Amino acid sequence: MKNTNYVPRLYDFFRQLAANNNREWFAAHKPLYLELRQLWEADIDRLIGYMSAWEPRLSHLTAKTTAYRIYRDTRFSPDKTPFKTYFSAAFSQYGKSTHRACYYLHMDGASENGLYGGMWCPDSDMLRKIRKAIVDNIEEFEDIVNAPSMREAFPQWVGATLKTVPKGYDRNHPLAHYLRMKDYGRFAPLPPETFFDPSWPKIVAEMFGKVKPFIEFLNYSLDE
Repeated sequence: MKNTNYVPRLYDFFRQLAANNNREWFAAHKPLYLELRQLWEADIDRLIGYMSAWEPRLSHLTAKTTAYRIYRDTRFSPDKTPFKTYFSAAFSQYGKSTHRACYYLHMDGASENGLYGGMWCPDSDMLRKIRKAIVDNIEEFEDIVNAPSMREAFPQWVGATLKTVPKGYDRNHPLAHYLRMKDYGRFAPLPPETFFDPSWPKIVAEMFGKVKPFIEFLNYSLDE
């Protein structure tokens, strides 16, 4: 199924859902949700196909295995609204729930709309390995994060940081700002209109390819 005009309708659905975030409204509009979801998942499958051309380890993925549900887990959140007001998907050979580095797509038609690449919420052992890899491979790491192609495509760092350099490292270390990071993520903000182009899966795959060296550095650092 292909419909080049569904993304504006998808953003409108998110706006309406944000104003009516309850199970009754969602149930009444579920046929529309299912139609939009099917169209979006078809594009996610296309995106995976394009990404697999330069990362064959993603070729086994499908929209069903990468896309997150719209239903929120409210058990431990003060926000009890039942639905997310965006579609998102994570692409990794390790599965979408991994704490390893991966590629992430977020479509809300608003401030967080765009692409992310990196590692979020790693445990203390993972952080120790990443920090050691950065210190042991300073030139390689700086070459990767300062590469013009990646900086242009993914210009922003995102994630939590420590107030001070972690124990065991010189606070004046030349890469102290990287050692303070608790998440290692890059963000490519995209105008909502980017996804109006029916070729957006190809455009996004090409952008994700620019952050691949960063993803690979983080992941092979964990395996050393």
